[in-house]
Amino acid sequence: MFDRRRLVGYLVPALLFWAAPGGLLGAGSDEPAAVIDPQLLEGLKFRSLEFSRGGRSTAAAGVIGDPLTYYFGASGGGVWKTTDAGITWKNVSDEHFKAGSIGAIAVAPSDPNVIYVGTGSACPRGNVSAGIGVYRSTDAGETWQHIGLQEAGQIGRIQVHPRDPDLAYAAVLGHIFGPNPERGVYRTKDGGQNWEKVLFVSDQTGAVDLSLDTGNPRNLYAAMWTVERKPWTLISGSEEGGIYKSSDSGDTWKKLEGGLPKGPVGRIGVSVSAANPDRLWAILEAEKEGGIYRSDNGGKRWQKVSEEARLRQRPWYYNHIYADPGDENTVYVLNTGMYKSTDGGKNYERIRTPHGDNHDLWISPADNRHMVESNDGGANVSLNGGQSWSGQRNQPTAEIYRLTVDNQYPYRVYGAQQDNSTISVPSRGQGGVVEDWFSVGGCESGHIAVDPRDPDIVYAGCYGGAISRVNRKTREYRPILVYPQLQLGQAPRDLKYRFQWNAPIRISPHDPTRLYHTSQVVHFSQDEGHDWQEISPDLTRNDKSKQDYAGQPITHD
Repeated sequence: MFDRRRLVGYLVPALLFWAAPGGLLGAGSDEPAAVIDPQLLEGLKFRSLEFSRGGRSTAAAGVIGDPLTYYFGASGGGVWKTTDAGITWKNVSDEHFKAGSIGAIAVAPSDPNVIYVGTGSACPRGNVSAGIGVYRSTDAGETWQHIGLQEAGQIGRIQVHPRDPDLAYAAVLGHIFGPNPERGVYRTKDGGQNWEKVLFVSDQTGAVDLSLDTGNPRNLYAAMWTVERKPWTLISGSEEGGIYKSSDSGDTWKKLEGGLPKGPVGRIGVSVSAANPDRLWAILEAEKEGGIYRSDNGGKRWQKVSEEARLRQRPWYYNHIYADPGDENTVYVLNTGMYKSTDGGKNYERIRTPHGDNHDLWISPADNRHMVESNDGGANVSLNGGQSWSGQRNQPTAEIYRLTVDNQYPYRVYGAQQDNSTISVPSRGQGGVVEDWFSVGGCESGHIAVDPRDPDIVYAGCYGGAISRVNRKTREYRPILVYPQLQLGQAPRDLKYRFQWNAPIRISPHDPTRLYHTSQVVHFSQDEGHDWQEISPDLTRNDKSKQDYAGQPITHD
């Protein structure tokens, strides 16, 4: 909810700084600082610019027996609901939630009015928003109540008992940037009034996935994962990780072996077949034995059925697997693409989805053609088993790294959308007419700088120090890389220039012919990027111990 007092609290100090002696407006002046009357800002309020291209989502769910109603959770945009199979989406969390990052959604099979939402996306990129626990609705998303697990950090999955909407389990991954004792599997028997930790491995190993045997809900499977994000690397995997099983509704647990990889194990996805509860599927990150595993006797013995590389690339970011509820031989795997096997997990065909980087899938037990899938472009509904999907231009959940504006009147607003393109939109919104937005070069991660003399000339960045100059009037696109190097797959210590994922680009407010770009040094150009020169020393600590290949001990990031 918008808070004008908070906005005033941000703007007034900023305006005072700019107007003060030494600030940009008062530089070199002995005049007293200007005083801004806070009442002048009281009328300010936020409004939508009506850019509705979907953003990253790692959680989705549907209502059994209702082919029109589904939910998805955005990585930064809360919970959304459709009642027309994805033609339109409505936000149902903005007035209730105090966190926008969603990691899990579960609709109670026995009562579609009861919905559990775990905050904190559990697909940990370098930019991760922490959650604040679990919310519950008992009126199909009209109102919500926070029901605890405040220190859960990231929640990977919630499972609800098939006949008791008050009995639920949560896979708590924990604080992604450091150990915390709240990691593990939690159970509530009273709709979230009380939670008990029923599986705990260590303060570094949390639960990332859960699967419940709907035929015998006393059987529960948990995937435990040792993970920690650091600014310079990702730790994924240890000997503490693995698949655990409970046969008494979570009271006791046993770590499964019987053919599963030994040694350090990283991220795991696990799924039990509703068509045959003895059949389990798992996808595991492991140094030599990673791949798709299947058990046909409730987890006692496992066999590897596939180690196909496209199914398990970047496993710490994906490793999602889903048993088809109507066919024991059909299984889905999500990665950069969506894949389906109908022969017991041996061979896979790709199912085209509207966007790449796929993270969650819900398949209706009532009709396995009805599904909702979430990815880095939002959520999509299919009523024909993935042959076609609803669109993503109807969900304003784009993650925008930062904003800049030009000097036109009315001005335009520019930003880079995560896992998509840069965009420019009108500052006055689009008024329900044809979308008036366009890309301005660069890519998903870049800073943007607009020439103050000519808004058609835009500089935009991308990862690895890539930078482009675009002239929209002449349709000229020109890469203006500071130095030709490939950043992907390299150790930073081996690079001439170490650019951040978001490398700043600035045009001087004093002299618009001066263009700046930054790696560990500041780069300067006065001919629109034809030539660059270094104008600073190394401004970082240059700590070589933080410049190795990212990702350990199993997979490089």
